[in-house]
Amino acid sequence: MVAGLKLSRDIQHNIRHRGLLRPPPSREAIVGALQALSAALFPAHYGPSGLTAETIDYFVGATLNDALSTLCDQVRRSLPFSAEEERSDDAFAKAAIEIMREFAHELPAIRGLLVSDIHAAFDNDPAATGYSEILLVYPGLTAVVHYRIAHALYRLGAIFLARLISDIAHSRTGIDIHPGARIGGSVFIDHGTGVVIGETTVIGERVRLYQAVTLGARNFPTDASGAIIKGAPRHPVIEDDVVIYSGATVLGRITIGRGSTIGGNVWLTHAVPPGSHITQAQTRSTNGTTHTLPGESAPDHHLNGGTE
Repeated sequence: MVAGLKLSRDIQHNIRHRGLLRPPPSREAIVGALQALSAALFPAHYGPSGLTAETIDYFVGATLNDALSTLCDQVRRSLPFSAEEERSDDAFAKAAIEIMREFAHELPAIRGLLVSDIHAAFDNDPAATGYSEILLVYPGLTAVVHYRIAHALYRLGAIFLARLISDIAHSRTGIDIHPGARIGGSVFIDHGTGVVIGETTVIGERVRLYQAVTLGARNFPTDASGAIIKGAPRHPVIEDDVVIYSGATVLGRITIGRGSTIGGNVWLTHAVPPGSHITQAQTRSTNGTTHTLPGESAPDHHLNGGTE
């Protein structure tokens, strides 16, 4: 059996990257580094008890040193799995150091974005009692913390590691955000379970998403041979101040205009102009007349656009 598995592994069914035996990044090490990074970004909430004004900077410095060193090693181990060409181990090690140096410089800006997300959660959730509650118990904020870190690494070239971070967040929260998505500040994911945000999604400022929202692709562009074109824009563009309620599915490279509201369980595959209100209970005829479906009451707002 061992010999048969070796034959499958090495020759018949070899799925190693470029056929080489390489150790992948350590999920456990990444989880530990993420916890340390979170503590460095928000030491009063994620750090140890007993921190004082005199010790907090020392804690942040020491924690950052450990977290960035661990992440640098994991970046080095991850780069071969997404590199377009084979490079030497020294080249991958140097690239990892450069990525981590740039990433470290971005940490204050990442924290600023996260603070805007915390404010958005507090301002938009009447159940929120304070910022500490949001940081410690809101799965939407946990997912966004992971996303902001993963997105920075993704942009800097640590693509495989960024995907691992997003999968860790998905396992913890049930929220699946591809690190390639571009999400503006003050985003609020309420409840969050089942939210899916695809790779080429673009989300503006002050957007609210509720549980089970999908921002996905309607189809996958292919080349002349029929192979899927990787990275082609295929997910929605959500402009500023949009609210998308639970269970809504928005598919394809369509634009949801600024200030629009998408109702629960809506299936939407066409663009809508700014200020639209789309609900499952209504449809618009070709002459512009709005009809309420049987068993539903008409909402207070006017319907711009339509449903599918």
